[in-house]
Amino acid sequence: MQPKVLIVEDERRIRELIADYLEAEGLAWCECDRGDKALETFRLQGPQLVLLDILMPGLDGYDVCEAIRAESNVPIVFLTAKSEEDDKLLGYDLGADDYMTKPFSPKVLAAKIKALLKRAEPVKKEGAAEDDSEAVAVEGLVLNVTARETFLEGAPIALSPKEFDLLLYFVRNRNRVLSREMLLDAVWGYDYEGDVRTVDTHVKRLRQKLGDRAEWIVTLRGNGYRMKVAS
Repeated sequence: MQPKVLIVEDERRIRELIADYLEAEGLAWCECDRGDKALETFRLQGPQLVLLDILMPGLDGYDVCEAIRAESNVPIVFLTAKSEEDDKLLGYDLGADDYMTKPFSPKVLAAKIKALLKRAEPVKKEGAAEDDSEAVAVEGLVLNVTARETFLEGAPIALSPKEFDLLLYFVRNRNRVLSREMLLDAVWGYDYEGDVRTVDTHVKRLRQKLGDRAEWIVTLRGNGYRMKVAS
């Protein structure tokens, strides 16, 4: 079954351009031209990724992102003319996985979409038993790398793809000093065009989801972060 992308954009020309590139990459798509219809379309269509404009009739993209995040961890990519740093940071703070500004390269957008879909998709190892999945565990925190599921003291934690990748990197490099640049390269990739403050917004969200274990991720002023747990 083809992964489906929901395009939430009020300009028909842009929707059609994106749809053409998605089809060329073998991806299915559905569309919505109003923010106040986006959540309904999301629930009806069940897409595996959402492309989201910000300035739209009815409801802006920030509110749509927040509403989707309240019920799903599907990857969300903002595609918008709002290019200020604060706009991007707000998008990430609300749970977006990526943020692209207009004008944009359709080829780059398609590549980002495919990468996010690949990261979000649970992949079962060929020939492996149901319970034979790679897992990383530390002090009651378990990350199932194959299924991309996270549990804390047996209770599931809902993480977006980027949050999962960031937490996994912290766990695999626990008790090491990790600069923001190092985290950005490892989780977002060397070709990422955003600001290192993106790391801060994702760390903030991870701490919120870790609850009373938020203190595991320690801020080192001028140096970055360290996950301080028993080895």
